[in-house]
Amino acid sequence: MSILTTKFGGTSVGSVEALQQAAAIIQDQTHNWEHVVVVVSAMSGVTNALLASAKAAAEGDEKGYTTTIDDIHYRHQETIRALLPKGDARTTLETKISKFIQDLRTFCHSIHVMGEVTPRGTDSIASLGERMNARVFAALLDSSGTPSIAVDATELIVTDDHFMDAAPLMDLTRARIQKNLLPLLEKGLTPVVTGFVSATKTGITTTLGRGGSDYTSAILGDCLDADEVWTYTDVDGVMTADPRIVPAARVVPELSYSEVSEMAYFGAKVLHPKTIRPIIERGIPLWVKNTFNPSFPGTRIAKESNTKAGMVTAITTIRNLSIVNVEGRGMLGVPGIAARTFAAVAREGASVLMISQSSSEQSICFIIPTESAAGVLRSIEEEMALELMRRDIDRIWAQEDVEILTVIGSGMRDTPGVSARVFGALGRENINVIAIAQGSSEFSISMVVTAEDATRAVQAIHAEVVEKNGK
Repeated sequence: MSILTTKFGGTSVGSVEALQQAAAIIQDQTHNWEHVVVVVSAMSGVTNALLASAKAAAEGDEKGYTTTIDDIHYRHQETIRALLPKGDARTTLETKISKFIQDLRTFCHSIHVMGEVTPRGTDSIASLGERMNARVFAALLDSSGTPSIAVDATELIVTDDHFMDAAPLMDLTRARIQKNLLPLLEKGLTPVVTGFVSATKTGITTTLGRGGSDYTSAILGDCLDADEVWTYTDVDGVMTADPRIVPAARVVPELSYSEVSEMAYFGAKVLHPKTIRPIIERGIPLWVKNTFNPSFPGTRIAKESNTKAGMVTAITTIRNLSIVNVEGRGMLGVPGIAARTFAAVAREGASVLMISQSSSEQSICFIIPTESAAGVLRSIEEEMALELMRRDIDRIWAQEDVEILTVIGSGMRDTPGVSARVFGALGRENINVIAIAQGSSEFSISMVVTAEDATRAVQAIHAEVVEKNGK
C-alpha cells in the first residue's frame, strides 16, 4: 500500500485560486498513489487574526475583537461562495463555519469578561483557523470528484499539556492515527487533516508550536509508514540563499537531514528541526515543492545527499541580534564562570544562538536576540556582582545590530580550503568578522558581522563558494 502525506502551508491555501490549485494537485496525486493524506494550515493571515481577536478581548476592546471576528467570517464566507455552487454542500459547509465563528465569539466574550487569555485558551482559539480551512478544502475536493473528509488532528495526535508548544506522545499517537485514519483510506477517502492542532489524553486542545503543520505531516508520515512526505509552499524549494539578498540564489536539488537541520536552526525559512524528527527516525524522504509551480521538481531531503566534496549548500542569516561579552583577566582558571553566566541567561528565558570563548579564558561572548539583551545584562551583572567588585571581571557589555551568517554544506566536511575561501571573500570586501564558531559535525561555519556588512557578506560568500562551484 503506497501512501503519500502532503502538507499545504497558509499561502498555498490562502485564497480561492490557491485552494483550487492545491485541489488540482491532490486530484493528480490520487492517480499516482494508492492513498493520499492532506494536511492544511489555516488560510494565510487567519491565525494572526484569531490571536489578535483574543488580545483585543483581553484588553477590553470589544469593538476591536468583534470587527476582527466579522472579518474572519466574511473571508471564509466569500471563499466558500467562490468555490462551491449553491446547494446542500455549500449550505452545510457555511453552517459548520458559522458554528466555529460562534465558538470564537464565545471564547472572546469570556476573555473580555476575565480580562486575560490563558495558554490553554490561546490554543483553543488558534486551532480554529485550521479547523475551518480543513472543512473548506475537504468540501472543495469532494465537489471536484475526489471523495474527501475533514479530520481534526485532536482525534489523532496525543500530546502533553504544554500548551502552545505541545510535545507528541508518539505511542498513543501512532495507535490513534492507525485506528482513525487507516479505515478512511481503506474506504477510498482522502482525509484532510488540521495542521498544527493536537490534544491531550483527556481531549483538551493543544497546538504543536512553531512549524506545527509541517510537524503534523511528519507525524502522520511516520505513523502511517508513508512512502514520502511532500510539503507545498510558495517557492520552488530550499534556496542557496535569500533571493531578496542574492538574486543569483538557486534551488538546492538535494539536502541531507543534517543539512536542513542546520539551515533551519540558523535562520533559513525551511522546516524547523523538530518538524522533521519523525521522518528522520523512519528514513522517509521529504520533498519541498511549489504549489504554484507543481511541475518543478523541488528539493528532496533524505538521509544522505549527493553533495560534491567542497560544495557549500547554502548561506543563512539571523537578524536582530546582539553579542554579549563577559571579559576579565581574573576569569583565567576560575571554575564555574561560564556555568554561572549561562544560568543567568537562562533565568531571563533568552535563547543563546552561538557561543565563542577565547582559549585564554579571559572572555566569553554569545549571541542572543536583541530584545533579550537588556534583561540578560542585568541578570549577569547581578550574578557576577562580587566578581565585578573584585575586578575579576572587568566588564559585561553588549554590541547591538549584529547578524549571524552561517555557511552550510555536508560537502565541506573533511575538505581543506573551504574556510579560507569564505574568509578570503570577506577580506576582499573589507568585512570584519566579530566572532566565529564551527559545529563539531563540520557541516557549518558561523560568523558574526555587523548588520551594516551582512548583505555584502552574504553576497560575497555566495559568489565565491556557491556560484563558482556551480559552474
